[in-house]
Amino acid sequence: MKTKIQNNGSIFLMTVFVIALLAALTMGMLQMNTEEVQLMRNQIYAAQALGVAEAGLNDAFAEIRADSSWAVGFFGEPFNSGSYTVDVSGVLPNLTIESEGTSSQGFVARIAADITVGSNGPPYVIRIDRLRINE
Repeated sequence: MKTKIQNNGSIFLMTVFVIALLAALTMGMLQMNTEEVQLMRNQIYAAQALGVAEAGLNDAFAEIRADSSWAVGFFGEPFNSGSYTVDVSGVLPNLTIESEGTSSQGFVARIAADITVGSNGPPYVIRIDRLRINE
């Protein structure tokens, strides 16, 4: 006598379960990749903002090298699709220059430099005593 085996759709249920598991795994991998891409973009935009802030600092250095009494600063100076604002404070020969750069995507970076300006010039020698980034 032969015994008849009935699966009653168990193979179908296993197939659906495996497909659902693979779909969930694929969606998780896609989500992780999307987050990695966003983190990379944020890093790039933050680096652009830092570059704009450095440009503001260098622009201020150029002005001080030409005229040691320069303390006007800059406001909203355009650079590389972004802008920077520079403030100068202190009394010669010790000055503090603070530069804030904003990228075109709205990311902000700040650089502050405590400097000593030489007395012979122009061009005046600038020594950076302390440099602070995003403090």
